[in-house]
Amino acid sequence: MDTKPFTVDGFLYAVPTPGTCPGTARFELISSPTDDPADDTVFFCTTEEPRIAYALLTDIQPGDLLHVSGTLVPPVATGEGALFTVDALEVLAAAPMRELRDMVLDRYGPYLVVFDVDTDTVPVFTENGAWVGEAASPDAIGDLIETYENGGDG
Repeated sequence: MDTKPFTVDGFLYAVPTPGTCPGTARFELISSPTDDPADDTVFFCTTEEPRIAYALLTDIQPGDLLHVSGTLVPPVATGEGALFTVDALEVLAAAPMRELRDMVLDRYGPYLVVFDVDTDTVPVFTENGAWVGEAASPDAIGDLIETYENGGDG
């Protein structure tokens, strides 16, 4: 595979998701050299840096302008996006505050949950970014955390 060091500025497209391993995260970054949507490039990003994953999952919000560096793997087939493994991240400008009615990040002790007005399901992860699971509803958060703490799959 042809990889190369890469640095780009772009906007965080959506709420990042925890990766499959603790301390990792996945996110999409949109960059445009001309600010014309026709010229937008979408980078499918991952990070294995726990501090970056934590920042993505707790502090950074969609619309933030980011400066990221890492390793780029070009797309294998036409129409696929490039895969970007991020090793360094800096927030250049924060997005305007979203209305709290759209999405809220809340804490349950050492656990973080994301309430989204558009869905009943509630993503749950530890404050260190480890994926716990997705509760079917806000009422099921406690059961999901209990199952996780007892070593069950969330």
